[in-house]
Amino acid sequence: MKVLVTGGAGFIGSHLVDSLLDKGHSVVVVDDLSSGRREQVNPAARFYQLDIRERRLEEVFRQEKPDLVDHHAAHIDVRRSVADPLFDAHVNVLGSLNLLECARQHGVQRFIYASSGGAIYGEPSYLPCDEKHPLNPISPYGVSKLAVEKYLLFYGHAHGLGYTILRYPNVYGPRQDPTGEAGVVAIFARQMLMGERVTINGSGEQERDFVYVDDIVAANLLAMEHVDGATYNLGCGSGTSVNELFASMRTMIGYPLEPVYGPPKLGEAFKIYLDATKAQRELRWRPEVNLEDGLRATVASFDQLF
Repeated sequence: MKVLVTGGAGFIGSHLVDSLLDKGHSVVVVDDLSSGRREQVNPAARFYQLDIRERRLEEVFRQEKPDLVDHHAAHIDVRRSVADPLFDAHVNVLGSLNLLECARQHGVQRFIYASSGGAIYGEPSYLPCDEKHPLNPISPYGVSKLAVEKYLLFYGHAHGLGYTILRYPNVYGPRQDPTGEAGVVAIFARQMLMGERVTINGSGEQERDFVYVDDIVAANLLAMEHVDGATYNLGCGSGTSVNELFASMRTMIGYPLEPVYGPPKLGEAFKIYLDATKAQRELRWRPEVNLEDGLRATVASFDQLF
């Protein structure tokens, strides 16, 4: 199968590309390198440096004729989405629409979309959130991710596009950018290994479910066989506080300093973690890497950089 991966030079996308190639698939990568890195793209993949908003994207579809699109390219910085919602919508909504139109025009039958379970539910009315939880995003980023989910519903209904939506938890692991649109694990790892003071936003009692990148890649591979218009939460079903995460990484690294507490981030839920029972039942997916092992692998990968 030929798979087009948007955002394939980024954190999750580059791991996905590697696994697709290992499974014998042909892979095409589209990435504008605004946050991804060219050296992370497997040399066995065909690479196009291209913004998904550009008209030239249609040329890639015409030339490559992908069977499946796995869409990871996005603007993911929640704080910037709050400060500049027009930019966030331009990238995430209009860029995704351009991609969907190219898929429609060139007969793509299968589409996997990386959505955000951490952003589209808003402040939860119950935990863990399952797929039936009300969708009340409290950031423009969450609104944009939800909007694309609704566009997929339209393209499936009107044009017969087969799709699967995967709602991600907090994903962490090697290759996550610790200086850009990064997750807390990557940020903490860099600061601790560099001997810098760690800043915790808010009280540190906010909770997330952390899932290692290899498990997220595994869900994408399983979803390739279930492109049936379904939506799946991915998560471990329980929360870990930022303070607990800091303590674990501090012990692991031998970091001697106390954290500094700063203001909370606007647009983020205080506690959010996901019920992945549906993915376990229908995709036969469950996270295999526990948090301690995943953190050790992540820290080891960053230790080589710093």
